[in-house]
Amino acid sequence: MSVSSATKVPVGPRSLPPFRADHVGSLLRPRELAQARIARKAGTLSADALRGVEDRCIAGAIRRQEELGLRAATDGEFRRAYWHYDFVSGLDGVEIYEPEQKIEFKGGVPLPHALRVTGRIGWSRPVMVDDFRFVASHVTRAMPKMTIPSPSVVHFRGGRRAIDAKTYPDMDGFFAAAWRRL
Repeated sequence: MSVSSATKVPVGPRSLPPFRADHVGSLLRPRELAQARIARKAGTLSADALRGVEDRCIAGAIRRQEELGLRAATDGEFRRAYWHYDFVSGLDGVEIYEPEQKIEFKGGVPLPHALRVTGRIGWSRPVMVDDFRFVASHVTRAMPKMTIPSPSVVHFRGGRRAIDAKTYPDMDGFFAAAWRRL
């Protein structure tokens, strides 16, 4: 590795993260996966069959990321409906629900679900650990990666009203718990 005299910044490849450029990990869903999710929602595809489609699509996404020379490879978030909700709603004290008033994305597409804190935030059971193990077992050259949001995303999306005031009367307590528990 050399150092650029103009910037005093190391120039050249790194072998360990953090890398100079990174990707969050969310990839466009392949048509096969989108159709399988629709079929699962309609009740015409079993959970095991959907998992098989996800496995194939994820393995293909990992191969492609490695072919492109990316140094970290993800599952494309192909098992998630939402990049952050699926993980955070798996924590103790957080629930996913359907609100009356919905957040709208660009183009007027409503987000049908929201998160709220209903109790102490904790991590008493594995959340998406098997999903990460699947990624790790399929990478050959890249570093396996999975995006894990902080529970503070509940506040980001819902504000104070999404945090139970009896459990966390002080928002400093909520933010401390959101980071300390993980």
